Amino acid sequence: MASVLLHLLQTRFEKHPKRHPGIAWADVEARIARNKKALAVLQRMEDSGGEPDVIAYDATTRVVTFCDCVVESPAGRRSLCYDGEARTSRKENAPIGSAMEMAAEIGVELLDEAEYEALQQLGRFDMKTSSWLRTPEPLRALGGALFGDRRYERVFVYHNGAQSYYAARGFRGLFRV
Repeated sequence: MASVLLHLLQTRFEKHPKRHPGIAWADVEARIARNKKALAVLQRMEDSGGEPDVIAYDATTRVVTFCDCVVESPAGRRSLCYDGEARTSRKENAPIGSAMEMAAEIGVELLDEAEYEALQQLGRFDMKTSSWLRTPEPLRALGGALFGDRRYERVFVYHNGAQSYYAARGFRGLFRV
């Protein structure tokens, strides 16, 4: 199973060199091999539709950053409100879960606004869907949460009530190895 996932990740890595210029697959694979939980997290990202790929490598620390690079928000992570507090606050028509809770189960973190903007420089993502973004605490304390998408050849970041959920809104995760 591990070899199947590694082959899939390597194939995706080689297919999209623009996402990780100057990074060698051998460095990525070595980093994965040294982290016992890496394959399990990457498999959960893959199983929920994320299509994880490398988007950064820190040469000093040798940390490799994977991100969900599926074109639209991962299908297995949609129809979720923002976090557990928002989920439990809904008395009617509660969602099946929340982005923050599911991210924790997978072992990833949501992208923040700057990370989402940087991802959008590597490709065209969320042209029909949207993705919850890690929201600053002052905004969350007021009941809101951020999400982003790409429309009209531009990246937008919006706000919504954290308890809202839509069939076309999911989340993308980051995983650092």
